[in-house]
Amino acid sequence: MALTIVVLSPGGAAKEGELSLTLDAPRIILGRAEGCEVRLPDTSVSPRHASIRQRGATYLLLDEGSENGTFLGKTRIAPRTAMPLRTGDRIRVGRVWLALRIEPAVPKASPAAAAKELALELVARGLAAQGEDPTPRVVVVDGPDRGRALHVEAPGRPYFVGRAQDADFTLDDPDVSRRHVAITRRGDQFSVQDLGSRSGASLDGVPVPQFDTIWRPGQVLAISADRLVFEHPAAEALAEIERSPCEPLPADAAVELPSAEEPSAASSSPTSTPTPSPASASTLSPLARPAAAAPRVAQGGGWGFTEALIALLALGVLALSIAGLMWLLGRG
Repeated sequence: MALTIVVLSPGGAAKEGELSLTLDAPRIILGRAEGCEVRLPDTSVSPRHASIRQRGATYLLLDEGSENGTFLGKTRIAPRTAMPLRTGDRIRVGRVWLALRIEPAVPKASPAAAAKELALELVARGLAAQGEDPTPRVVVVDGPDRGRALHVEAPGRPYFVGRAQDADFTLDDPDVSRRHVAITRRGDQFSVQDLGSRSGASLDGVPVPQFDTIWRPGQVLAISADRLVFEHPAAEALAEIERSPCEPLPADAAVELPSAEEPSAASSSPTSTPTPSPASASTLSPLARPAAAAPRVAQGGGWGFTEALIALLALGVLALSIAGLMWLLGRG
């Protein structure tokens, strides 16, 4: 069984489409730092905040000594103490709420790339909510087309620049070939490839070869008389968030619990991924094993079967006591 982790918005299900990762690994690290299997770009989340460990068919949640604690529902769990998870559970790390689904699923894509794409999308939505344009783009900073921009939204898709009318970015210059170069974005990284153009292209004066070449931040791409650079606002903001110190939350901070409505079973996110584990579940410390786990707080009202059975036994004992007392009084 795989584990799907859904990022929830405050007060309910994820907005603008579900953002989720599907993983099947012995250990999954939740945190703000690069290298975590689930990267959550919020300063209230510690670099390595919590982990989910798999032991057989059971998933266990542990706090990794975080600044602001890890919550299962409204209950804060003790550091290094394992809490069993089940499908439908909500957990909170810092200010971020997550919903869990334990289900048969096939993880997809590269783990590191998917984790980064999820983090970038979360930051992009935050920037958009603040009125900023988070779209990755290539901008002409000098030349006849100065001020024009090409939005490079779809990761992994080549965007064609040239004189052809069906190019993604058309340059009206006779020295530019119909399809001059291809620009591709993967996560926060850009690459460029010359497509056999007549006049060529260069990065900081070095000719661009006819194969995918990394376009590094700050480098200037020259195509005929135009000079282009790329901008990735979400990547810049993500790097700043990851560098920031952890923001302590007040002990009485109110972080709204999402609604009890189950997240959709169909994930619209392209970021579902298998995740290799840094360590086996067999390396769990004694405090992380089920025997050391604290009793789980029952969720929701009403008695369960065990509570009802105990109550019936108590009533039976009480009835027998009363009958014995009546018998003794009758003999007297």
